[in-house]
Amino acid sequence: MCRCRAGGHHERMEPLTINLPSPEATGDLARRLARAARPGDAILLSGVLGAGKSVFSRAFLRAACGDPEMEVPSPTFTLVQAYDAPVAPVAHFDLWRLDGPGGLHELGWDDACEGIVLVEWPDRLGALTPVEALRIELLVTGEEARSARIAGWEDRPVWAELAAWRVA
Repeated sequence: MCRCRAGGHHERMEPLTINLPSPEATGDLARRLARAARPGDAILLSGVLGAGKSVFSRAFLRAACGDPEMEVPSPTFTLVQAYDAPVAPVAHFDLWRLDGPGGLHELGWDDACEGIVLVEWPDRLGALTPVEALRIELLVTGEEARSARIAGWEDRPVWAELAAWRVA
């Protein structure tokens, strides 16, 4: 069953909040989560402009693809970029320019959900928001410092790892 499916209700634990004092710490969080991602997963990144969604996405995609030097262009204008990662194909969506979920099917949303989807600006998903998604809200807390509020994947070993790593 594809975990990227929308609808339903899922009980969640309280979100974790993790301090990210630098872009390197944001990248470390992304790499930890990339190691835990598997086919059917959706990772939803929210936060204001400049909160670190692109920093997170680049580190996640490089880790998932096993290539720390890989070029990772922003999908702001293309809306979606596809990557062949060893564990599953990864589709990186930037929905900033969408008004709602109407155009997602033409962008290949349904097929992308068979792999891993990484979504910036997930509020544009509307009813297509995956219920089992990992939700990460990045908050600006200083010039380079951020914090991440994380919900989802409570049943995975990475949740305990993140809870132990958590500083806030």
